[in-house]
Amino acid sequence: MTEIRYNWTKEEIEKLYNTPLLELVYAAATVHRENHDAGKMKLNTLISLKTGACAEDCSYCAQSSRYQTNVTPHELFNSVEEVERIAEDIKNNGVQRVCLSAAWSRIPENKHFDNILHMIDRLKKMGLEVCCTMGMLTKEQAKKLKEAGVTAYNHNIDTSRENYSNIITTRTFDDRLATLDNLVDAGMNYCCGGIIGLGETVADRISMLQTLAIRNPHPYTFPLNMLMPVQGTPLEDAEKIPSLDMVRLIATARIVMPATIICLAAGRINMTDEAQALCFMAGANSIFIGTKLLTADNPEVKKDKKLLELLGLNT
Repeated sequence: MTEIRYNWTKEEIEKLYNTPLLELVYAAATVHRENHDAGKMKLNTLISLKTGACAEDCSYCAQSSRYQTNVTPHELFNSVEEVERIAEDIKNNGVQRVCLSAAWSRIPENKHFDNILHMIDRLKKMGLEVCCTMGMLTKEQAKKLKEAGVTAYNHNIDTSRENYSNIITTRTFDDRLATLDNLVDAGMNYCCGGIIGLGETVADRISMLQTLAIRNPHPYTFPLNMLMPVQGTPLEDAEKIPSLDMVRLIATARIVMPATIICLAAGRINMTDEAQALCFMAGANSIFIGTKLLTADNPEVKKDKKLLELLGLNT
């Protein structure tokens, strides 16, 4: 097994990132095979319990109440029975993990939170792993989620500390890290990643990765997203990012966080099968399936199954 390090410098990560791509992918694939089953892909699906009307001003997000987008907010939660029905369908498609999402700035301490705990219990009894992404939370809430059997809680840092205020002003980078600290203090696995295509520099990508690579423990899952520009948001005209940038960052992440699950998340619909295959070779071993990732388009389930079969990847 590869040594797990928590003292990566930006200079070390930059050197890895700038390695000739095929050499970098080879090195990352070697690390991947030492720490994971390279023939296995973990499938996840997002279920949105509350969509839109979020008070935050994340410049990329269709769910922010600050922007006029094509998202129609709904404040009503799905019933437990409806969530179970959705979960049963996706379980039949080979999904092992369900991620419950709610567009909150911070999890409220009210009947909605109690309802979520009930949903988690029902989904666990169906044999599914359950994760959540619902904004900032307290250590006490993190403990309750852990006791309910949640596998991991997602709270992305999105970009580097240096670039963060260019993208979000309603909460700070340190607010994000404080939420991660609350999760770790509660003994909860955390899922944390970022987005490329936010106008960041290579230095920002390296800084974002280093922030997570020096945390002990490393993220349970590192989701990497490619920006899908949303009309009505400040980043609607953002420049498209080359798919090989995703490959390069995934490969670097695999080397600096050997045991972490790396999820190739939003943006796959704009990638060729060949680009996705390179990402998987470089260490991505998790994807979201389903035609929607909250508000973003995602490949058809049949298309994903065909690709995984073609590549000989099991679920």
